[in-house]
Formats: sequence, C-alpha cells, structure tokens
Amino acid sequence: MRDDGGFDRDGDGVPDAARLLGYAGLLPQAAAVLAIAFGGNDYRYAALALAFAYASSILSFLGGIWWGLAARSGRTSPEWSWYAAVAPSLIAVAAGVPWVVGWPWPEPSLLVLGAIIAASPIVDAKLERIGLAPKGWTRFRIKLSAGLGLLTMLAALL
Repeated sequence: MRDDGGFDRDGDGVPDAARLLGYAGLLPQAAAVLAIAFGGNDYRYAALALAFAYASSILSFLGGIWWGLAARSGRTSPEWSWYAAVAPSLIAVAAGVPWVVGWPWPEPSLLVLGAIIAASPIVDAKLERIGLAPKGWTRFRIKLSAGLGLLTMLAALL
C-alpha cells in the first residue's frame, strides 16, 4: 500500500486512482460511438440510447460532486453553488423529455448534454477559485469533460 495516498504523480493533486477511473469513464461513451459508427442499423438506436443514458448519468454525477463540495464547507458555500449542484440532474431529466413525448430524439438531446458536459468545468473553476474544490481539480476536469462532451456530441452527429 502506498503511503502517499497515490497523489500528485502528475503534479495536479489528483489521486492516481481518480485519474485512472476518470479516464476509464470515457470508455463506455467511446464504445457507444464505435457501435454507432460501425455497428450498422441493428445497433444504432441502442447505442444512441446508451450514449444518452451514460451522458445523463455522468452529468447527474457531476452535480452530486458539486453538492458534496458545497456541503463539505457548510455555511460558507455560496448560494449559487447549491443551485449549480442541482441543475445537472434537472437538465439530464429534461433532455429525456423528447423521448417520452415522441419529439425528435436522441440526437438533439445528445448535443445538449455534450455541450453542457463540455462546459461543466466552468463550475469547477469557480468552485476551485473560492476554495471549495481542491487545487488542480479544474485542470483534471477539463480533460474529462472535453473528452466526454466531444464523444457525446459525436454520437449525435454520426
């Protein structure tokens, strides 16, 4: 067992396990994109639905992270941080409404989810700037969000 907690191999304060699992988290969306691109019509809709489900889940997960960061600091958390933490889940559910009511789906919803995921480091940067997120957090999150956001939008465009 490492005594340094697995931190800072890349100098950004992110544990090695978090880095490995974060990048591994891009694999399901990459697999969905490959299935859309090369799986033919038999797999297309299922792969689109899985890409949507995964992007929605991760967007909600980000909100949970932000909630945890705000809760950790308690009363010192600015009010906007609580709203920012709840918004991702509401956006993810709203992106599924077109499917439920028979509107064009999933491509438009994937584009929305991908763009919001790609933009999510804006919140991370604000949380880091006010001391709620650890130093180096935003650099790490930019890489993950750019990857997942782009893969999600690519799923919509294929």
